[in-house]
Amino acid sequence: MGSRRSAGPPGHTQRYGLHMSIDFPQLALATLTLASIYALVALGLNLIYGTMRLLNVAHGEIMTLGGYFTFACFTRLHLSPIVSIPLAMVFSAGLGVLCYYGLFSWQLRSPELAKRLESNSLLVFFGLSTVLQNVIALAFTSDPRSYSYLDQVVSVGGTPFLLNRLVILLVGAIATLSLMCFFRFSMAGLAVRALIQQRDAAALVGINAQKLNRFVFSLGFAVAALAGGLISMSDNITPFSGFPYTISAFVVIILGGLGSLGGGVLGALALALVEVFGSALTSPAYRSILVYGLFVTVLLLRPQGLFGKRGV
Repeated sequence: MGSRRSAGPPGHTQRYGLHMSIDFPQLALATLTLASIYALVALGLNLIYGTMRLLNVAHGEIMTLGGYFTFACFTRLHLSPIVSIPLAMVFSAGLGVLCYYGLFSWQLRSPELAKRLESNSLLVFFGLSTVLQNVIALAFTSDPRSYSYLDQVVSVGGTPFLLNRLVILLVGAIATLSLMCFFRFSMAGLAVRALIQQRDAAALVGINAQKLNRFVFSLGFAVAALAGGLISMSDNITPFSGFPYTISAFVVIILGGLGSLGGGVLGALALALVEVFGSALTSPAYRSILVYGLFVTVLLLRPQGLFGKRGV
């Protein structure tokens, strides 16, 4: 498949329909769309780290896998992304369960091995990331892939928007809000939050940590696949396009506060604001300086995050 648009680095504001003119409605849409993607990616990453203290640097590759799954279903099976994205989520959730049992479950049962795993998880997930990148490259080559879906221009309040980006924003916002409600109001969600906040105390009150670990692992992978499927609707994807999103997710988590799910959503919005409006007001060349400048500033002045709680 040919590219529908020039490829830029992931997260580049022009990928979300933003031309570098100061047009507030376009800037606002680009910000909210990018924030919805960042929130989903960071939420899945934060869940896995918060519950198991495992640093999943392969999270972006799971997102990429979801994008390629959606792409393959659309181009080869002629399935709409509305149908194939849920299938990609189920597939990625199953992959998460396999990875959990194959790589981590037996180690997490032993306190000594679990402590060692926390320090070595970066290497384990880096290996998984490399394997997934090469498997995707072998299956689809390294060329950028894309497809056209809902690429009609619609007018909202006199401002033209691409329909697929409005759909990405709507689905991303609904998914993020649904997950936040799940973790705030459901018994399973409250148990996960308890595990994140006080793992030892959660075990004392009868919370089954092993069962929740498996659930969180599969949910984190499924949410990453959802983000990847949404991105594939409007942007080019390559086997290596997930890593920058992983870095952005880490920035979002630091901004929002480590282990804070609600803070991660606010952190995603803060990062998207800086990235989109900062690039528009200065130059796209300054994007990395703005993003990582904000990241370093927060680490120096408020290491618990902009929205995190200060520890005792």
